[in-house]
Amino acid sequence: MNAGERHWWQTRWFVVLAALIACVPLIWPDIPPIVDLPGHMGRYRVQLDRGAHAWLADWYKFEWSLIGNLGVDLLIEPLAPIIGLEPAVKLIVMAIPALTVAGLLWIAREVQGRIPATALFALPLAYGYPFQFGFVNFALSMGLALCLFALWLRMARLGRLRLRAIVFVPLSCLLWVVHTFGWGVLGVLAFSAEMIRQHDLRKDRQSGHWVASWFRAGLGCVPLALPMVLMVAWRSGADVTGQTADFFYWRTKIMWVLMALRDRWLWFDVASVAVIYLVLFKAVRDPRITYSRHLGLSALFMLVVFILLPRIVFGSAYADMRLAPFMLAIAVIAIRPKPGQSFRHASVLAAVGFAFFVVRIVAGTISFVQFDRDYDEELAALNHVPVGARLVSFVGHNCHNDWRMSRLEHLPAIALERRLAYTDDQWSMAGGQLMTVRYTQAGGYSHDPTQIVTPVRCRGEWWRPVNYAIARLPRDAFDYVWLIRPPKWDARFAPGLVPVWRSPTSASVLFRIDHSVPAPVASDEELGIPHYVVEFMRRRRERLIASGAIGR
Repeated sequence: MNAGERHWWQTRWFVVLAALIACVPLIWPDIPPIVDLPGHMGRYRVQLDRGAHAWLADWYKFEWSLIGNLGVDLLIEPLAPIIGLEPAVKLIVMAIPALTVAGLLWIAREVQGRIPATALFALPLAYGYPFQFGFVNFALSMGLALCLFALWLRMARLGRLRLRAIVFVPLSCLLWVVHTFGWGVLGVLAFSAEMIRQHDLRKDRQSGHWVASWFRAGLGCVPLALPMVLMVAWRSGADVTGQTADFFYWRTKIMWVLMALRDRWLWFDVASVAVIYLVLFKAVRDPRITYSRHLGLSALFMLVVFILLPRIVFGSAYADMRLAPFMLAIAVIAIRPKPGQSFRHASVLAAVGFAFFVVRIVAGTISFVQFDRDYDEELAALNHVPVGARLVSFVGHNCHNDWRMSRLEHLPAIALERRLAYTDDQWSMAGGQLMTVRYTQAGGYSHDPTQIVTPVRCRGEWWRPVNYAIARLPRDAFDYVWLIRPPKWDARFAPGLVPVWRSPTSASVLFRIDHSVPAPVASDEELGIPHYVVEFMRRRRERLIASGAIGR
């Protein structure tokens, strides 16, 4: 092969093909079955309502403000009026893995000169655990951050440094608006790459001092710094809540790197992660293979950030978990042959990497089709929910963390999205997002996580035992009760709940509340939770509300 000739996986058509393949699992489902997304869709419905339905304003407060978490919220503004809310959300979510795949391959091309065969093993991480969890603004910002980092590298390679400084001022601000995390990761990646570039320049001048390289790299990244002002303005607002907590949970951090591809089948997902670690390990052991200094340092910086990040940042949970798949992806695309060497049987290695990607896509497609079937079965209940109904929902869960999440935790929000009904699964944290819950009549049944119920009380969780949740709900505040695949419960604690729909395939049922029937009289102990625990949780909840850790 001639020096200028490219392999099939190093061509532009392959990058386009890989990006399109990454969209395949999301083609079939009407609603992408990722955990938090239905909850966000409920918020989008209120956002787009523009006060057309007065009762929504009685239940929810929606107010535009400049925060670092607006990616999909802004994109649906022009798209939803044209194609509808659900198709708009689906289109945006489909773009996320495509952007991630394209960004990874583009970065590899800019740093390595050509896409290494091993880079294909990083592509399945576009469907990493954070994406499966439904962190859509975060995932969108990360896909964009990867593409912008590739652009940053390209402009440096072409010597367009002044133009880069100009264009990245607005680009960094836009990325921050999409989600703060993506902007932060872009800063880490850009600084590490700039530090290597400055070191090489100083070395050419017979001065390779790292301190000077650090200083000059910092100056080079100044065009990315303007969002710091936006961050200060955002987090110093009077209505901002949310704590930063849970540092250095080592066991959990180890779990995150093992769960990087968590979806449905434990053995398959863990084996897939093992393949990625095998590739990384092989690169360390093989004397003909090395790591790119640019991307190797970037991966190392991301590892440091991953270690230092707490579990909760500004009230947003799983902050450190979100970084794990991208840290691994950057480490994989950093692998390259040493100068003068080449990958042995590179075409075979690329074929194996591409096959690995396709197998994960096929498995993800099957998984999403099955989750979509679950959605269709449960959402049949909404045909019996009147527009504007006051609906409280209880979604079955258990006290242990099953590998296959049900993806039903925020499905009640589709009642808000499709039927303009009140649902109790919305998040309520001022400053963290644009909408908060104001339906005080619902009391402790007003917002997430009150929709989660379990067979018994789970230690360390806010979830209620199912019997307690049903018996204690404020009946005057609601018209309907929707049980979605609940654990086994006792009907004697549900007088006056009249079934209007039952699932033919699960234990799900929709009740209409007969307000003429009084609520049951039962002790806390009968309902599965000791009275002292109720009091302890009440006091703890009030303390967390006062500290801003959770919304009221």
